[in-house]
Amino acid sequence: MHRTSTRVILSCAAIGVGGGLFAAGAGYFAGLIAGIAPMLYGITIGSHFLPSAVALALLKRPGVGILTGFIAGLVGAAFAPQWIWRFLLTGLLVGALLELPFFVTRYRSWSPWLFYAAAGGSGLALAAGTFVALGPEHYAPWFWALYLAMFTLSPVVFTWLGRVIARSLSRAGVARTLA
Repeated sequence: MHRTSTRVILSCAAIGVGGGLFAAGAGYFAGLIAGIAPMLYGITIGSHFLPSAVALALLKRPGVGILTGFIAGLVGAAFAPQWIWRFLLTGLLVGALLELPFFVTRYRSWSPWLFYAAAGGSGLALAAGTFVALGPEHYAPWFWALYLAMFTLSPVVFTWLGRVIARSLSRAGVARTLA
């Protein structure tokens, strides 16, 4: 059995709390975007990728993406209890989807392209799900093109931002004792 140190768990918690606060604000912003310009709603989905991306890029350990995503969901739900299941399930799903390529490589490869492939593939899967759920006949083709592009690109952008944050934290020595 693999033992995870308390430092790693507390690091996941700290990243998850920060990400959950960000996700709570993004949740309210998403509601505003959905009412004003629904075709741009996809830009907000990437906010759920940020905490897991930071944790995976900084800690490079199995399970940290899922744990951090779940903690971020708990914190986000505390500020927006009406969306508790959305936050919790999205945090778990996104953490698992981001970890999938690292799981496949048995957590031996941490190449940047794996982060972006996971984020882009996840965004595409979420976009396809919303396309089917909302029904293609309800909106014009230009709407769907923009909507699906935002859903696919937003996770990639937020994953890039998460990697930038992780690199900055690493340079500052935050994860030095975790290696």
